[in-house]
Amino acid sequence: MEPAARLSLLKPSPIRILSEGAPPTAIPLGLGEPTWDMPEAARRALMASSGPCPYGPNFGLPELRDAVARFHGATRDEVLITCGSEGALFSLFLAFLNPGDDILVPDPYFPAYTSLAHLAGAEALTYPLDAGDRFRLKAGPVLAALEAHPHVKAVLVNAPSNPTGGATTAAHLKAIAQACEAKGVMLISDEVYLDLHYGTRPPSLRDVSKYGLVITSVSKGWGAAGLRVGWILGDPAWLGPARTVHGYAVTGAAHPAQRAALALLEDSERIFVAARHEIRVRWEALAAALKTHLGQDITPPDGAFYHWMELPETAVADPMAFCLRLRDEGGVVLVPGATFGEQGKRFARLSFAASPAQITEGVRRMAPFWKA
Repeated sequence: MEPAARLSLLKPSPIRILSEGAPPTAIPLGLGEPTWDMPEAARRALMASSGPCPYGPNFGLPELRDAVARFHGATRDEVLITCGSEGALFSLFLAFLNPGDDILVPDPYFPAYTSLAHLAGAEALTYPLDAGDRFRLKAGPVLAALEAHPHVKAVLVNAPSNPTGGATTAAHLKAIAQACEAKGVMLISDEVYLDLHYGTRPPSLRDVSKYGLVITSVSKGWGAAGLRVGWILGDPAWLGPARTVHGYAVTGAAHPAQRAALALLEDSERIFVAARHEIRVRWEALAAALKTHLGQDITPPDGAFYHWMELPETAVADPMAFCLRLRDEGGVVLVPGATFGEQGKRFARLSFAASPAQITEGVRRMAPFWKA
Protein backbone atom coordinates (compact mmCIF):
# COMPACT_ATOMS: atom_id res chain seq x y z
CA MET A 1 0.00 0.00 0.00
CA GLU A 2 1.26 3.48 -0.89
CA PRO A 3 1.36 6.29 1.70
CA ALA A 4 -1.21 9.06 1.41
CA ALA A 5 -0.43 11.70 -1.20
CA ARG A 6 -0.23 14.38 1.51
CA LEU A 7 3.02 12.83 2.73
CA SER A 8 4.77 13.55 -0.56
CA LEU A 9 5.51 17.08 0.67
CA LEU A 10 6.78 15.96 4.09
CA LYS A 11 10.29 14.75 4.84
CA PRO A 12 11.89 13.70 8.12
CA SER A 13 13.21 16.66 10.09
CA PRO A 14 16.89 17.36 9.27
CA ILE A 15 17.27 18.48 12.88
CA ARG A 16 16.31 15.00 14.08
CA ILE A 17 18.27 13.23 11.34
CA LEU A 18 21.46 15.02 12.35
CA SER A 19 20.90 14.51 16.08
CA GLU A 20 19.60 10.94 16.11
CA GLY A 21 22.26 9.68 13.68
CA ALA A 22 25.12 11.24 15.64
CA PRO A 23 27.93 9.15 17.18
CA PRO A 24 27.41 8.63 20.92
CA THR A 25 30.38 10.87 21.74
CA ALA A 26 29.19 13.79 19.59
CA ILE A 27 28.58 17.14 21.28
CA PRO A 28 24.83 17.95 20.99
CA LEU A 29 24.55 21.52 19.73
CA GLY A 30 21.65 20.67 17.42
CA LEU A 31 18.45 20.13 19.40
CA GLY A 32 16.82 23.08 21.13
CA GLU A 33 16.11 21.47 24.48
CA PRO A 34 17.09 22.71 27.95
CA THR A 35 19.78 20.63 29.67
CA TRP A 36 19.37 22.07 33.17
CA ASP A 37 17.35 20.20 35.79
CA MET A 38 13.57 20.20 35.51
CA PRO A 39 12.33 22.61 38.19
CA GLU A 40 11.60 21.15 41.61
CA ALA A 41 7.95 22.21 41.47
CA ALA A 42 7.29 19.92 38.50
CA ARG A 43 9.20 17.01 40.04
CA ARG A 44 7.18 17.25 43.23
CA ALA A 45 3.92 17.38 41.30
CA LEU A 46 4.81 14.27 39.30
CA MET A 47 5.82 12.35 42.41
CA ALA A 48 2.63 13.36 44.21
CA SER A 49 0.35 11.81 41.58
CA SER A 50 -1.93 9.20 43.15
CA GLY A 51 -5.29 7.57 42.53
CA PRO A 52 -6.77 7.25 39.03
CA CYS A 53 -5.03 8.71 35.98
CA PRO A 54 -7.98 10.01 33.92
CA TYR A 55 -8.15 11.48 30.45
CA GLY A 56 -9.36 14.87 31.64
CA PRO A 57 -11.37 17.41 29.59
CA ASN A 58 -10.42 18.05 25.96
CA PHE A 59 -9.85 21.73 26.75
CA GLY A 60 -7.42 20.80 29.54
CA LEU A 61 -7.62 20.75 33.32
CA PRO A 62 -9.68 23.71 34.56
CA GLU A 63 -7.06 24.51 37.22
CA LEU A 64 -4.30 24.66 34.59
CA ARG A 65 -6.43 26.78 32.26
CA ASP A 66 -7.06 29.18 35.14
CA ALA A 67 -3.32 29.38 35.87
CA VAL A 68 -2.51 30.04 32.21
CA ALA A 69 -5.23 32.70 32.08
CA ARG A 70 -3.79 34.45 35.17
CA PHE A 71 -0.31 34.32 33.66
CA HIS A 72 -1.49 36.09 30.50
CA GLY A 73 -4.14 38.33 32.05
CA ALA A 74 -6.93 36.46 30.28
CA THR A 75 -9.92 34.26 31.14
CA ARG A 76 -10.30 30.49 31.25
CA ASP A 77 -12.49 30.55 28.13
CA GLU A 78 -9.53 31.94 26.20
CA VAL A 79 -7.27 28.94 26.95
CA LEU A 80 -6.91 25.57 25.22
CA ILE A 81 -4.29 23.17 26.64
CA THR A 82 -2.41 21.21 23.98
CA CYS A 83 0.31 18.60 23.60
CA GLY A 84 3.13 21.10 23.33
CA SER A 85 3.26 24.06 20.97
CA GLU A 86 3.41 21.75 17.94
CA GLY A 87 0.12 20.22 19.06
CA ALA A 88 -1.26 23.74 19.10
CA LEU A 89 0.05 24.52 15.61
CA PHE A 90 -1.20 21.20 14.22
CA SER A 91 -4.67 21.79 15.63
CA LEU A 92 -4.94 25.35 14.32
CA PHE A 93 -3.61 24.55 10.86
CA LEU A 94 -5.87 21.53 10.41
CA ALA A 95 -8.87 23.42 11.81
CA PHE A 96 -8.58 26.57 9.70
CA LEU A 97 -6.45 25.98 6.58
CA ASN A 98 -8.12 24.49 3.52
CA PRO A 99 -6.26 22.98 0.55
CA GLY A 100 -5.05 25.88 -1.56
CA ASP A 101 -5.05 28.43 1.27
CA ASP A 102 -1.97 30.56 1.93
CA ILE A 103 -0.28 31.22 5.27
CA LEU A 104 2.56 33.70 5.79
CA VAL A 105 5.54 32.51 7.86
CA PRO A 106 8.89 34.17 8.56
CA ASP A 107 12.14 33.37 6.77
CA PRO A 108 14.11 31.98 8.55
CA TYR A 109 11.38 29.80 10.12
CA PHE A 110 10.91 26.83 12.42
CA PRO A 111 10.53 23.90 9.95
CA ALA A 112 7.27 22.67 11.49
CA TYR A 113 5.52 25.79 10.17
CA THR A 114 5.91 24.83 6.52
CA SER A 115 5.51 21.09 7.11
CA LEU A 116 2.23 21.45 8.99
CA ALA A 117 0.93 23.88 6.37
CA HIS A 118 1.67 21.29 3.68
CA LEU A 119 -0.06 18.62 5.76
CA ALA A 120 -3.16 20.80 5.74
CA GLY A 121 -2.86 21.20 1.96
CA ALA A 122 -1.99 24.88 2.28
CA GLU A 123 0.91 26.87 0.87
CA ALA A 124 3.42 28.45 3.23
CA LEU A 125 4.56 31.77 1.78
CA THR A 126 7.44 33.59 3.44
CA TYR A 127 8.23 37.14 4.43
CA PRO A 128 11.84 38.03 5.33
CA LEU A 129 13.14 38.80 8.77
CA ASP A 130 15.51 41.77 8.73
CA ALA A 131 18.93 40.32 7.88
CA GLY A 132 20.48 43.77 8.35
CA ASP A 133 19.20 43.97 11.91
CA ARG A 134 20.07 40.53 13.30
CA PHE A 135 17.00 38.91 11.70
CA ARG A 136 14.47 40.77 13.80
CA LEU A 137 10.76 40.84 12.97
CA LYS A 138 9.67 44.07 11.27
CA ALA A 139 6.15 45.04 10.25
CA GLY A 140 7.06 46.29 6.75
CA PRO A 141 7.77 42.91 5.11
CA VAL A 142 4.67 41.35 6.68
CA LEU A 143 2.40 44.16 5.48
CA ALA A 144 3.98 44.04 2.01
CA ALA A 145 3.36 40.28 1.83
CA LEU A 146 -0.26 40.78 2.88
CA GLU A 147 -0.73 43.27 0.05
CA ALA A 148 1.02 41.03 -2.47
CA HIS A 149 -1.03 37.98 -1.51
CA PRO A 150 -4.63 39.10 -0.92
CA HIS A 151 -5.91 35.56 -0.28
CA VAL A 152 -3.72 34.87 2.76
CA LYS A 153 -5.73 33.10 5.46
CA ALA A 154 -3.27 33.40 8.36
CA VAL A 155 -0.01 35.07 9.41
CA LEU A 156 2.45 33.47 11.81
CA VAL A 157 5.06 35.45 13.75
CA ASN A 158 7.76 34.06 16.02
CA ALA A 159 9.73 36.44 18.24
CA PRO A 160 12.16 35.65 19.75
CA SER A 161 12.84 33.55 16.71
CA ASN A 162 13.86 29.97 16.32
CA PRO A 163 16.46 29.81 14.72
CA THR A 164 17.92 33.34 15.01
CA GLY A 165 16.98 34.57 18.48
CA GLY A 166 15.82 37.89 16.98
CA ALA A 167 12.83 39.57 18.64
CA THR A 168 10.72 42.60 17.72
CA THR A 169 9.28 45.78 19.19
CA ALA A 170 5.80 46.55 20.45
CA ALA A 171 5.29 49.02 17.60
CA HIS A 172 6.07 46.47 14.90
CA LEU A 173 3.92 43.81 16.57
CA LYS A 174 1.01 46.22 16.96
CA ALA A 175 1.19 47.26 13.30
CA ILE A 176 1.06 43.60 12.23
CA ALA A 177 -1.91 42.92 14.51
CA GLN A 178 -3.81 45.94 13.21
CA ALA A 179 -3.22 44.94 9.60
CA CYS A 180 -4.35 41.36 10.21
CA GLU A 181 -7.45 42.48 12.08
CA ALA A 182 -8.37 44.94 9.32
CA LYS A 183 -8.15 42.16 6.74
CA GLY A 184 -9.79 39.48 8.87
CA VAL A 185 -6.62 37.36 8.72
CA MET A 186 -5.82 35.03 11.62
CA LEU A 187 -2.66 36.09 13.45
CA ILE A 188 -0.69 33.42 15.34
CA SER A 189 2.16 34.49 17.62
CA ASP A 190 4.56 31.70 18.60
CA GLU A 191 6.04 32.89 21.91
CA VAL A 192 7.71 29.78 23.32
CA TYR A 193 11.00 31.67 23.89
CA LEU A 194 9.51 34.92 25.19
CA ASP A 195 10.68 34.52 28.79
CA LEU A 196 14.21 33.38 27.90
CA HIS A 197 15.87 36.74 27.28
CA TYR A 198 19.10 38.58 28.10
CA GLY A 199 17.77 41.92 29.23
CA THR A 200 14.40 43.49 28.61
CA ARG A 201 11.59 41.01 28.01
CA PRO A 202 10.41 41.21 24.38
CA PRO A 203 6.76 42.16 23.84
CA SER A 204 3.98 39.61 23.66
CA LEU A 205 1.13 39.98 21.20
CA ARG A 206 -1.12 40.30 24.27
CA ASP A 207 0.82 43.41 25.29
CA VAL A 208 -0.31 45.29 22.20
CA SER A 209 -3.55 43.68 21.01
CA LYS A 210 -6.32 41.31 22.00
CA TYR A 211 -6.57 40.21 18.38
CA GLY A 212 -4.96 36.96 17.31
CA LEU A 213 -3.72 33.85 19.09
CA VAL A 214 -0.70 33.28 21.31
CA ILE A 215 0.99 29.87 21.38
CA THR A 216 3.50 28.82 23.99
CA SER A 217 4.47 25.87 26.18
CA VAL A 218 6.38 24.82 29.28
CA SER A 219 9.16 23.41 27.07
CA LYS A 220 11.63 26.32 27.05
CA GLY A 221 11.19 29.03 29.68
CA TRP A 222 9.92 26.54 32.25
CA GLY A 223 12.57 23.98 31.22
CA ALA A 224 10.23 21.00 30.84
CA ALA A 225 10.21 20.02 27.16
CA GLY A 226 9.44 16.37 27.90
CA LEU A 227 6.15 17.16 29.62
CA ARG A 228 4.66 18.03 26.20
CA VAL A 229 2.26 20.64 27.55
CA GLY A 230 1.45 23.83 25.68
CA TRP A 231 -1.53 26.07 25.06
CA ILE A 232 -3.33 28.40 22.71
CA LEU A 233 -4.59 31.70 24.09
CA GLY A 234 -7.19 33.75 22.28
CA ASP A 235 -10.75 34.15 21.04
CA PRO A 236 -12.90 31.20 22.21
CA ALA A 237 -14.54 31.12 18.77
CA TRP A 238 -11.15 30.14 17.32
CA LEU A 239 -10.35 27.69 20.09
CA GLY A 240 -13.45 25.57 19.50
CA PRO A 241 -12.44 24.20 16.07
CA ALA A 242 -8.84 23.71 17.25
CA ARG A 243 -10.11 21.78 20.26
CA THR A 244 -12.04 19.43 17.96
CA VAL A 245 -8.92 18.59 15.94
CA HIS A 246 -6.73 18.27 19.02
CA GLY A 247 -9.28 16.05 20.76
CA TYR A 248 -9.48 13.61 17.86
CA ALA A 249 -5.70 13.61 17.41
CA VAL A 250 -4.59 13.01 21.01
CA THR A 251 -7.64 13.42 23.32
CA GLY A 252 -5.62 15.78 25.47
CA ALA A 253 -2.27 16.40 27.15
CA ALA A 254 -1.34 13.75 29.74
CA HIS A 255 -3.05 14.29 33.11
CA PRO A 256 0.16 14.01 35.26
CA ALA A 257 2.01 16.32 32.87
CA GLN A 258 -0.76 18.93 33.19
CA ARG A 259 -0.47 18.72 36.98
CA ALA A 260 3.26 19.32 36.69
CA ALA A 261 2.65 22.21 34.30
CA LEU A 262 0.26 23.73 36.83
CA ALA A 263 2.99 23.60 39.47
CA LEU A 264 5.39 25.29 37.06
CA LEU A 265 2.94 28.10 36.28
CA GLU A 266 2.43 28.74 39.97
CA ASP A 267 6.21 29.08 40.46
CA SER A 268 6.89 31.02 37.24
CA GLU A 269 8.74 34.00 38.66
CA ARG A 270 11.39 31.94 40.46
CA ILE A 271 11.71 29.46 37.58
CA PHE A 272 12.27 32.19 34.99
CA VAL A 273 15.00 33.84 37.06
CA ALA A 274 16.80 30.50 37.33
CA ALA A 275 16.30 29.69 33.63
CA ARG A 276 17.68 33.04 32.53
CA HIS A 277 20.71 32.43 34.72
CA GLU A 278 21.23 29.04 33.04
CA ILE A 279 21.15 30.45 29.53
CA ARG A 280 23.37 33.37 30.53
CA VAL A 281 26.01 30.96 31.85
CA ARG A 282 25.81 28.96 28.64
CA TRP A 283 26.00 32.09 26.52
CA GLU A 284 29.13 33.18 28.34
CA ALA A 285 30.71 29.76 27.76
CA LEU A 286 29.92 30.03 24.03
CA ALA A 287 31.22 33.59 23.72
CA ALA A 288 34.48 32.70 25.51
CA ALA A 289 35.01 29.59 23.40
CA LEU A 290 34.38 31.35 20.10
CA LYS A 291 36.78 34.12 21.11
CA THR A 292 39.47 31.62 22.12
CA HIS A 293 39.23 29.19 19.22
CA LEU A 294 37.96 31.33 16.32
CA GLY A 295 38.71 34.89 17.38
CA GLN A 296 35.04 35.81 17.07
CA ASP A 297 33.32 38.47 19.20
CA ILE A 298 29.58 37.85 19.40
CA THR A 299 26.54 39.54 20.92
CA PRO A 300 23.74 37.73 22.76
CA PRO A 301 20.51 37.16 20.86
CA ASP A 302 17.37 38.98 22.01
CA GLY A 303 16.06 35.70 23.37
CA ALA A 304 16.16 31.90 23.12
CA PHE A 305 19.40 29.87 23.16
CA TYR A 306 20.52 29.88 19.54
CA HIS A 307 23.57 31.34 17.86
CA TRP A 308 22.96 32.04 14.15
CA MET A 309 26.50 31.29 13.00
CA GLU A 310 27.87 32.18 9.59
CA LEU A 311 29.29 29.19 7.75
CA PRO A 312 32.80 29.12 6.32
CA GLU A 313 32.79 29.96 2.62
CA THR A 314 33.72 26.41 1.66
CA ALA A 315 30.53 25.08 3.30
CA VAL A 316 28.01 27.33 1.56
CA ALA A 317 27.69 25.19 -1.58
CA ASP A 318 26.48 22.16 0.40
CA PRO A 319 25.72 23.04 4.05
CA MET A 320 24.20 19.65 4.87
CA ALA A 321 27.29 17.81 3.65
CA PHE A 322 29.42 20.13 5.76
CA CYS A 323 27.30 19.54 8.88
CA LEU A 324 27.33 15.77 8.33
CA ARG A 325 31.12 15.83 8.06
CA LEU A 326 31.35 18.03 11.14
CA ARG A 327 29.15 15.52 12.98
CA ASP A 328 30.84 12.32 11.84
CA GLU A 329 34.46 13.49 11.70
CA GLY A 330 34.48 16.34 14.19
CA GLY A 331 31.97 14.98 16.69
CA VAL A 332 29.71 18.07 16.85
CA VAL A 333 26.05 18.36 15.86
CA LEU A 334 24.96 21.64 14.25
CA VAL A 335 21.96 22.25 11.98
CA PRO A 336 22.46 23.86 8.56
CA GLY A 337 20.61 27.14 8.25
CA ALA A 338 19.09 26.08 4.92
CA THR A 339 16.80 23.85 7.00
CA PHE A 340 15.12 27.06 8.16
CA GLY A 341 14.55 28.77 4.83
CA GLU A 342 16.15 30.65 1.96
CA GLN A 343 17.81 33.26 4.21
CA GLY A 344 19.58 30.54 6.15
CA LYS A 345 21.79 29.20 3.38
CA ARG A 346 24.97 30.86 4.64
CA PHE A 347 24.39 29.99 8.29
CA ALA A 348 24.19 27.16 10.80
CA ARG A 349 22.09 27.09 13.95
CA LEU A 350 24.08 26.36 17.08
CA SER A 351 21.97 25.52 20.12
CA PHE A 352 23.76 26.54 23.29
CA ALA A 353 21.20 24.86 25.51
CA ALA A 354 23.83 22.17 26.11
CA SER A 355 25.97 22.20 29.24
CA PRO A 356 28.77 24.79 29.45
CA ALA A 357 31.41 22.04 29.30
CA GLN A 358 29.82 20.60 26.16
CA ILE A 359 29.68 24.03 24.56
CA THR A 360 33.34 24.71 25.25
CA GLU A 361 34.42 21.33 23.91
CA GLY A 362 32.08 21.58 20.95
CA VAL A 363 33.55 24.89 19.77
CA ARG A 364 37.08 23.50 20.20
CA ARG A 365 36.16 20.59 17.93
CA MET A 366 34.43 22.87 15.42
CA ALA A 367 37.27 25.35 15.04
CA PRO A 368 39.42 23.36 12.57
CA PHE A 369 36.45 23.02 10.21
CA TRP A 370 36.00 26.80 10.12
CA LYS A 371 39.69 27.51 9.80
CA ALA A 372 40.11 24.99 6.98
